[in-house]
Amino acid sequence: MRNIKITYRYDGSMFYGSQRQPEKRTVQGEIEKLLNILLKDEINMVSSGRTDRGVHALIQVSNFFTSSPIPLDRMRYALNRGLPLDIELLDIEEVDLEFNSRFLPKSRAYRYIMTWKRNPFESRYTTYVNKKIEKDRFFEIMKPLIGVHDFNNFRMSDCGSKTSIREIYSIELFEEDQKLIVEIRGNSFLKSQIRIMIGTALEIYFGNRDKNYLIDMLNNPEKKYIKKVADPFGLYLSEVNY
Repeated sequence: MRNIKITYRYDGSMFYGSQRQPEKRTVQGEIEKLLNILLKDEINMVSSGRTDRGVHALIQVSNFFTSSPIPLDRMRYALNRGLPLDIELLDIEEVDLEFNSRFLPKSRAYRYIMTWKRNPFESRYTTYVNKKIEKDRFFEIMKPLIGVHDFNNFRMSDCGSKTSIREIYSIELFEEDQKLIVEIRGNSFLKSQIRIMIGTALEIYFGNRDKNYLIDMLNNPEKKYIKKVADPFGLYLSEVNY
């Protein structure tokens, strides 16, 4: 048995998320379909994280087991030739049988890009807001999220994680070309956690929620709050560190 690790990136615009779903086009489904034909094996990929419909990945890491003796260079060639244009293979290697792309990352990072400049050619890759967002003010709203918290109010109801305790290591903001880029690093993230964090911060920034609304959501994890989920278009899985 061999354990194969692949590193790749994708444009999530035309996918129903990364995880395999019956009768729907997904990132995992497209890669596994090709590998099943090539390796003549039933491939089940494990990935560093899942992305929602419309969410992109600048880097994604997966691994799978196979008994096929086909060499790596042939796998690389077949993937490069056979994958759709919205998925690009970056690397492929054989790793120890103990390697698990989901459970071994030391940190992950997501990037969220917002813009106040309309551009139809960027509409699938940025989230449009109708007013400029001041970087320092937005950071002050998001700052309480840094650290170890119970993020129960920052996940979808169908999230399968057994615990909602997570740690945010850092939140960094950059402004360039009429865009605000938010980079969030943590140990791992709950389903739609980033989008709910961003959506809540935007609601506070534009005066639709009290200034302490986000802090209240953190301090009262068992109390139900209205969740504002930001659009998926501006979200990217940006780093996976082992």
